Amino acid sequence: MGKINIKKTNYELKIKKSDISQYKKPNEIPILPLRNTVLFPNHSIPLYIGREHSLALLNSIKNGNRLFAVVSQTDISNENPTFDNVYKYGTLAILEKIVNMPNQFISIFIQGLERVKIHSFEKNKNPFYTGTIEIIEETKLNRTESPKNVKIIKSLFNKLSKKTKYITMDHVNFINEIYSLSSLIDNITAIIQIPIPKKQAILQTANIKNRMNLIIEFLNEAIQSTEIEKKINSDVNNALNENQRKHVLRQKLIAIQKELGEDDVETEELSEKLEKAKLSKEAKVTAEKEMNRLKRIPKISPEYNMIRTYLEWLSDLPWEKTTNDNLQISKAEKILNEDHYGLDKVKLRILEYLAVRKLKLQKDKNSAVKGPILCFIGPPGVGKTSVGKSIARAMGREFYRISLGGIRDESEIRGHRRTYIGSLPGRIIKGMQKVGVNNPIFMLDEIDKLGNDFRGDPSSALLEVLDPEQNYSFTDNYLEVPFDLQNVMFIATANWYETIPGPLRDRMEFISFSGYLVDEKIQIANKFLIPKQIEEHGLTSRNISFTKKSVELIIEEYTKESGVRDLERQIAKICRKVAKSIVESIKKSKVVITNDEVRKYLGIQKFYSEVAERMVKPGIAIGLAWTVVGGDILFIEASKMSGKGELILTGQLGDVMKESAQATMSFIRANSKKLKIDSNFNTKYDIHIHIPAGAIPKDGPSAGITLLTAIVSVLTDKKVKNNIAMTGEITLRGTVLPVGGIKEKVIAAYRAGLREIILPEKNEDDLKEIQKKVLKKIKFHFVKDMLDVIKIAIEK
Repeated sequence: MGKINIKKTNYELKIKKSDISQYKKPNEIPILPLRNTVLFPNHSIPLYIGREHSLALLNSIKNGNRLFAVVSQTDISNENPTFDNVYKYGTLAILEKIVNMPNQFISIFIQGLERVKIHSFEKNKNPFYTGTIEIIEETKLNRTESPKNVKIIKSLFNKLSKKTKYITMDHVNFINEIYSLSSLIDNITAIIQIPIPKKQAILQTANIKNRMNLIIEFLNEAIQSTEIEKKINSDVNNALNENQRKHVLRQKLIAIQKELGEDDVETEELSEKLEKAKLSKEAKVTAEKEMNRLKRIPKISPEYNMIRTYLEWLSDLPWEKTTNDNLQISKAEKILNEDHYGLDKVKLRILEYLAVRKLKLQKDKNSAVKGPILCFIGPPGVGKTSVGKSIARAMGREFYRISLGGIRDESEIRGHRRTYIGSLPGRIIKGMQKVGVNNPIFMLDEIDKLGNDFRGDPSSALLEVLDPEQNYSFTDNYLEVPFDLQNVMFIATANWYETIPGPLRDRMEFISFSGYLVDEKIQIANKFLIPKQIEEHGLTSRNISFTKKSVELIIEEYTKESGVRDLERQIAKICRKVAKSIVESIKKSKVVITNDEVRKYLGIQKFYSEVAERMVKPGIAIGLAWTVVGGDILFIEASKMSGKGELILTGQLGDVMKESAQATMSFIRANSKKLKIDSNFNTKYDIHIHIPAGAIPKDGPSAGITLLTAIVSVLTDKKVKNNIAMTGEITLRGTVLPVGGIKEKVIAAYRAGLREIILPEKNEDDLKEIQKKVLKKIKFHFVKDMLDVIKIAIEK
């Protein structure tokens, strides 16, 4: 709604009595809410109109009788006020003039006519507000009293005008020409600078005598306020000499505080606060020294605020305040099981910590148990962060999370020195101040994504924080006194082990979070995700339910992840569509989500099992890869063509994989007889190795035996078994070397339906970390030599 186009911008005020008299009884009318403005009867004001509902109101009334009501908002920040956000008394007004402004705003002039009571206020039928109003009949004074009171009020107004600058001679002349008591009070109230609630009090007072008493009270208060301000200015000016003129503002502030009797209240309160904080010995000495400095510095000085802020930080920190741990092992175990399915190693580690703490406290109540530094490592969406919250709930401790991803400034951890303006403590001390206890659980999220630049190395700053032998005296640059972090239980999370700086790795105990199996995802969905999303979307179990098959279908055909984050998004998508159908009354009965309903709501299938389709020709082998989002299967394709032995590599391979491919070709040429391959193949054929998903960079030492198998397969025209996957690196002599990420890789193969896996012999012990139900369904082949891989993998 832009401009309001009208032919005439000046209206003559021609109002019929019937137009106004109809509102002596409750009647409906357009209503314009105002911010920071009160309109009085017999008073005209200009307004700038920009809100859509206000512009719509002007468009509606401009060609009619131009009557509407205005009411002031109690909450001026609200763009779309309700009945609760406006006063219940306003003014009946008439639109006098409209002027289109160049900035898409509208300037209007309106005149107040009558006081009205607002019975209702809404915006349902029209794009603007309407409501029911009723004119308030005001009570009159005796004819003999009115002139006398007019004279008193004019006298006070004239007195105030001499003491202020905002009341001009035009105002004074205008007021002196008014002889109606009611009109005089309304116009003076509109002119003088008093708060909106006081102006509103006069507007909604129908009794003229009470209204008169209010304006006399407000005028007297305004006169006294100006006299006090004048006295303060006079006192300051008398105390000044030539050398003190640069400190005018400082002396003025001191005079104001003296007038209010607030000389030393702040410092006294701060001293009491520091006394109650039970500071450490070093902190107490520093606080006393800074407090003595604070008392000697003028309050207007910038240094005053710096010292006061520092002392407030000292007083707010929990130097001795702790929470009592829940040492009932069975109760803690129950809470952990309620919040998360599986994750047995994590739960066991927490219960062990509680058991040790309980035994230590039984021996000595004052003994301290150093908080362990745990690091949950695994792909996104497997519950690393949420487990931290569950641990805090199980132990009865406060929880605080710090996201370290992308932090490059050392001062984020250790704080800024107080030599800088606006200095503050680092995130560790801020967290301790926020939780209010000295033994919380601190979650250091994404510790593998720390950076460093010219502003320092945050990982080095974390060394003191995460070292149990040092963190009892952690010193923040801002505080400059030691703070004990020994009772804090630190939990870090990471996706990738290798990118965590070595010194930090040395201080942490790693607990691996591998991806979930389909059965585990179904359990998590039924116990946690589905009930959570049903509640968040305003549904109940009476509206919607999921069958086990439908959840399994969502997992297998619409998600491809180690965690359950995307699974939760797909469940939320279904809940949204069901909620919409219920609101639109399309679905009146309970919706049971079956396979057909899943396909209806989620659309075409997103992920397919490629194993059976790919493994139909020679030259294709399945490798296993580790990524930051968990394990994955990797198809490696090899093709031969007439040529001169050129090796072509495509698919965005990194340097490690390129070198593996070259080593593979050398091994095949050296062992061509054992592999039953024409020894002159390199003079007859070019070999092209391609790994699909070319937009994704791939690198790592895990694909050596897979590359070799694919090339041997294409050179011998024999297919690789279609249900076998492999991982391992090779040497030029054909030795199969161990690789990492075995647990994630095996689970990825299991999810893909592969039931045979070739692994390096030295990786056999890594299978101990994998669930027994996975190991039972997969046949493992452990190899030392590359020729053994060929015998197992390639069909005879």
